[in-house]
Amino acid sequence: MNANEKLTALAVMQDAPVIPVIVLDEVAQAVPLARALVEGGIRMLEVTLRTPAALACIEAIARHVPEAVAGAGTVRSQADAQAAQRAGARFAVSPGYTPAVGRACRELGLPLLPGVATGSEIMLAQEDGHTDLKFFPALQAGGAAMLKAWSGPFGDVRFCPTGGVTAANARELLALPNVVCVGGSWLTPADAVRQGDWARITQLAREAAALR
Repeated sequence: MNANEKLTALAVMQDAPVIPVIVLDEVAQAVPLARALVEGGIRMLEVTLRTPAALACIEAIARHVPEAVAGAGTVRSQADAQAAQRAGARFAVSPGYTPAVGRACRELGLPLLPGVATGSEIMLAQEDGHTDLKFFPALQAGGAAMLKAWSGPFGDVRFCPTGGVTAANARELLALPNVVCVGGSWLTPADAVRQGDWARITQLAREAAALR
């Protein structure tokens, strides 16, 4: 996928069975981590805006790992969306949804996976044209049972469950017809990142890419 290729929220979701939810404290970790994930078959990388280094990490990945598609997670405001795009993010993921965040991403041309946890939030996101959504926090908000219940009234919506998703329960979620992919942090364990155990992360990515 080249930098000029048009990206959509659905394309982000369809690229692999898992979108890694990444928390980075050191810019030096970003490039080797991204390369390890790409080597394992995972290209869509959600770097969460939870640390002071996050934007610099997105910038490093966008600049030095062209095979990866860097995205920004924990986007909660217009300012977050603008900063993420300036850093080189090509998609955004939010923990919830507000029309202001949706409008900001739309104006920037930044594909957005909005977070939802209730029927009302789904309807709010749909009113603004979003039908590819992040279900968060998935396990805490009802998990597979909730997704099955939503398949009736929201049969036109596709989901990426995130929150409490692990290698052990990902396959059950991926088997649901309204689930395109899942999001999870198990691909990038904190100890492996800290120790620079990139081979372990590549193996976890390879296993995740084979889930479907």
